[in-house]
Amino acid sequence: MMCREITDENVDSYRKTMTPAELKRGLPVTEEIIKKVEKGRKEIKEILSKESKKKVIITGPCSIHDIQEAKDYADKIKDLSDKVDDKFLLVMRTYLEKPRTTLGWKGLINDPHLNGSYDINTGLRKARELLIYTAELGVPTGTEFLGSVTPQYIDDLISWAAIGARTTESQPHREMVSGLSVPVGFKNDTKGNVEIAVNGIKTAKHPHSFRGINQEGEICIVDTTGNEYCHVVLRGGKSWNGYVPNYDSVSIERTLNLLRDEGLPENIVVDCSHGNSGKDHEKQSRVFRHVIDDIDDGSDSIVGFMLESNLEPGNQSLSDDPSELKRGVSITDACIGWETTEDLVLDAYERLED
Repeated sequence: MMCREITDENVDSYRKTMTPAELKRGLPVTEEIIKKVEKGRKEIKEILSKESKKKVIITGPCSIHDIQEAKDYADKIKDLSDKVDDKFLLVMRTYLEKPRTTLGWKGLINDPHLNGSYDINTGLRKARELLIYTAELGVPTGTEFLGSVTPQYIDDLISWAAIGARTTESQPHREMVSGLSVPVGFKNDTKGNVEIAVNGIKTAKHPHSFRGINQEGEICIVDTTGNEYCHVVLRGGKSWNGYVPNYDSVSIERTLNLLRDEGLPENIVVDCSHGNSGKDHEKQSRVFRHVIDDIDDGSDSIVGFMLESNLEPGNQSLSDDPSELKRGVSITDACIGWETTEDLVLDAYERLED
């Protein structure tokens, strides 16, 4: 006699997705691409280990929603990189998944058509197509890994990754990071708690075993060796009475003390957006210039910056008709435009001594 099924009561359906191996066979990488991705990773690791005096600038849209616009942005990064390469490593922010505080568009991989159809297979293909394009240009890319299986589909094209404020305390994400092949920044949480990020670094540095998938999509026990190239990303926070930035010298020193107490490398990336800018995209410039002043005064623990930047400034709401969207304008957090981005980087290049 069959027993009643009491599972999946709130599941409407299951849809098969392609395996990582199937995606990679359809959109393969060349040896030249592999070398360029490895070069980006190597440069970031050298910055974190203080073998290089360069600073890393991770700049790009809050989220990617149009891959042609993203390709155009990558072209601009390539041109700017050629002008500042001896002082800055420019990494394109290619955020393909979006965590939401409540509801909203969840990113290119999850909803590439911007209409709630959740055509994830197409989203994965679009994401990989974009990352191949940027890699061919020689532009390193950085992303936030949100889904625990996402790295298997695109990690061979990524040079830097972030664990966001909403997931930095998540044990599965810390375990995942322990097996990633790239340097990873742990952000402080949404309230501004930096100790959570430091704990994430400490955890991810060690080996772990957890359930995941392999390239063929099979559920496996994943055994990792630990990730030595993790660091803190200060992004500010929010309390009951407003935003609380943490890019000032006192906050920097407190963060360094937390890292020292745990015997961890003293590396900090400052996110110029989010709580540090009070969610005002125009104030990112002020944060960036303040931190450049600190670096110019001799602070070598600040190894880089994050900027939310797009072809055009501001943001726009996602309507029922995606064709009505303005070109190059964010559909999530407001961004600075390319003109401002370029001016900031070139000005910093002139101000910092060789």
